[in-house]
Order: sequence, then C-alpha cells, then structure tokens
Amino acid sequence: MELNTEILTAPPLDAATVVMLRDAQTGLQVLLMRRHQASNVLGGVYVFPGGKLDAADQDPAWLPRLSQDSATLHQRLNEPGLPNERAAGLFVAAMREAYEECRVLLGRSQADAQETGDLQLALRNGQSWHEAFQSRALQLRTDLLVPWSRWITPQQASVTNKRFDTRFFVTQVPDDQFAEHDNHEATEVVWITPREALTRYWDRDIELAPPQIMSLVHLSKHPDARSVLAEAQARLPPVVQPEPFDQDGIRTICYPGDPRHSVKQAAFPGPSRLMFKNKRFEPDSGLAALLD
Repeated sequence: MELNTEILTAPPLDAATVVMLRDAQTGLQVLLMRRHQASNVLGGVYVFPGGKLDAADQDPAWLPRLSQDSATLHQRLNEPGLPNERAAGLFVAAMREAYEECRVLLGRSQADAQETGDLQLALRNGQSWHEAFQSRALQLRTDLLVPWSRWITPQQASVTNKRFDTRFFVTQVPDDQFAEHDNHEATEVVWITPREALTRYWDRDIELAPPQIMSLVHLSKHPDARSVLAEAQARLPPVVQPEPFDQDGIRTICYPGDPRHSVKQAAFPGPSRLMFKNKRFEPDSGLAALLD
C-alpha cells in the first residue's frame, strides 16, 4: 500500500458500504471483496462492498417501495442536516452496491423466494438493478439494513485521492443468497472471520485499508450476527473522522478516544491509532492490539 500525502480540498462524496454477515461453524463471518487492481480507489485492497450515492438512488419513486418512510430512515442515520430523501437514498445505494459488486440481493426476505427468483432472472437478462425493481411491485426491506458507523475521509489524505462520507450498514445475508465477484470492480469475494482477516493482513496475505481494519477489530468482539445487529440497533451510528498527523516522520492516524483526537469518547474498541510502517498501517503494539 502506498501512502498518499495530498491535501484534498473537494467536499466528501456521499457513499454507502454494507457489512454483510453470516454465521458459520467457525463463528461470525463477514464478506470481503478484493477491488480490481486497476481501480483508482484502493486497487487490490479487500473492502466491504459499497460505493458512492447515485442520483437514481434518490429518485422519489423509491419512497413507496421502502419498508420504512424517509423520516424514519433519516432518524436511524442520526444526521440532522441530511435531507430525508438523501437518507433514504443511502439505504437504497447500499443494497444496490451489494448486488452490483457481489450479486447479493439484500432487502428481500426468504419468504419472498418466488419474487426474488423472478427479480434475479431479470437482472441476469440485462436489466439494471433500478430497472428490475421499478418494473415490479416489489418492496425493499430497509429494516433489514442497520446503520453501524459513519466514516468521513479527512482532508489530509492517507490511502486515497478522493474524499468520502461513507455510511456503514450491517445486515445478515439470507441463507439463499450466494456471493460472487463481478470481475469488473471486484476480482474475488471471500467469507471470513474478522480475526482471520486481521491475521491474514498481518501476514501480508491480503491488504486492508484503515476503516476495514478498525471495523474488523470491532466485529471480532462479537460471536455471531445476532450480536452485531443487537449492538447496532441499541445505539446510534458513531461518526468517525480520522485525524492524521506525522510523528517522528511516521504518518499516524488517530481515532475518537485517542488522547490526540478532538473527540474524547471512543467510537469503537481496539487501538485508538494506526501508524504507517512497513508500507502498511499498524498499531504500535502489533497484531496483539488488533486481536485482544
């Protein structure tokens, strides 16, 4: 991973990321996808599926199709200055990106098997995600998608040359859904326990960006999907705005709760800072800080 030292002046782009969960014999697993090496944003890095908010995601025609009204979705995100329609659009964007990047159809329960099968056939026949839904009287279960955190890229860049205001959602993937990479934005998808992902990162088997590292540390504290969803439903999503600084010539990123950060209340468990050493981000005390 290369360190980016640009100062980014453009406002952050609204985006949505979905942390897909499932339970396995080894415990809680999350879905990671490897971004295409040619991507201009985190090429080759393993990330949760997601992307920027599109204009079509905010089309008012979506509102009657959602299981919750826009005011409720706005309240769940806990962003007072965000328009209701944009809040609803972020839920739509998360579900759209899950399908476009990993072919996982969220917002549908297993009870909707026949309708879901018809929808998947239309998508395989070339209809876009928006077109396939809008041509059918189907509802999206936004209640199955739970806000988890909000990450805002700082102006002082570290790993990307773009700024994003990304809302992270968590959801349990239905048993009848199978992930596969699109071979365009993603070249691999993998179900993996958070601890295994962090260990593979430490062993240089995979690359991770700081938001994924810290999210995996947080998720590793949970035994199963139900536990993650219970935490997400019991609290409002914290805002995480990393604050980078250079210490002894080493780029360091600190998070809420760190003595150097402007926000004194921690947003998640685990180390409160990462340092760019050995061409990657590491906590000062090594792998143990990620797994304890």
